[in-house]
Amino acid sequence: MAVEVYHEGERTAQRRAGLLDQGTFSSRAVRAELPHVAREFLAQQVMLVLGAADATGRMWASMLTGKPGFLRAEDDTTLIVAAAPVEGDPLSARLAVPAFGDQRVHVGMIAIEPATRRRMRMNGRAARTERGLHIALDQVYANCPKYIQKREPRWEPTAIAPPMLSHELSRRQQQLIAEADTFFIATADRAGHADASHRGGNPGFVQVVSPAVLRWPDYIGNAMFNTLGNLEVNPAAGLLFPDWRTGTTVQVTGAARTDWDPAHAASVPGAQRMIEFAVTGVTEIPGASGLRWSAPTPSRFNPLVTPSP
Repeated sequence: MAVEVYHEGERTAQRRAGLLDQGTFSSRAVRAELPHVAREFLAQQVMLVLGAADATGRMWASMLTGKPGFLRAEDDTTLIVAAAPVEGDPLSARLAVPAFGDQRVHVGMIAIEPATRRRMRMNGRAARTERGLHIALDQVYANCPKYIQKREPRWEPTAIAPPMLSHELSRRQQQLIAEADTFFIATADRAGHADASHRGGNPGFVQVVSPAVLRWPDYIGNAMFNTLGNLEVNPAAGLLFPDWRTGTTVQVTGAARTDWDPAHAASVPGAQRMIEFAVTGVTEIPGASGLRWSAPTPSRFNPLVTPSP
């Protein structure tokens, strides 16, 4: 099963972490079809994070939102999304033109329900439709609830403002990231198969080293190493930092690398290893979503955060 599920980079990351056997066990959760409980879960969601590469190969993570029912399983291997990246989103152009034949875009997705700390990951191939996206699923699996901060959603009228583009983080964006307790990361393997994942911790777990460099700890997880495995073979990555209070999104693209030196992680509580991210592009979209969220209840699994030296 592990040979079918994991690619070269994921198996390499599992070996480097000494968790190859545990990764083999975790692979049993991966399937090619949506079970009934997954179809019910998706129908209740209001948010989907989607990761993909743009036309130049840069990775981005985007947020799609809608009222319950905007995600619908057409059958066991097909997801219908009644939404698409908003105007100005870095992936809007890539997913704007209806696909012809097999010309689909590789996407990774995570449907997450902060109120219940449930999440589901899916990977597949997307084509644009008149109402949103038609996605042929290749992999479906649930993840554990660790590091998800509990939040309750509500809707407010919103006006999407033009995107603000830059090559590095502004002071306001740096502050948002330094105070973040959640972000999402999009990566892809050597063949371009995309993945989207969640990262959470106490505020301050993402270190803003400079306007062009971020660093965060990799906490203990399910030993699948989907994200770190992709980075072993393809450093391109995209980050999404949502402002839960205003609906603004900050999307960052660049390159990430894993620091496997245990001495470098030893000073960071809970860190198994460290990830360093070099920023090459930033897109901020004020009011990107009409979703607003309550103040968080932190996950009991969040490690302590110590001030940066």
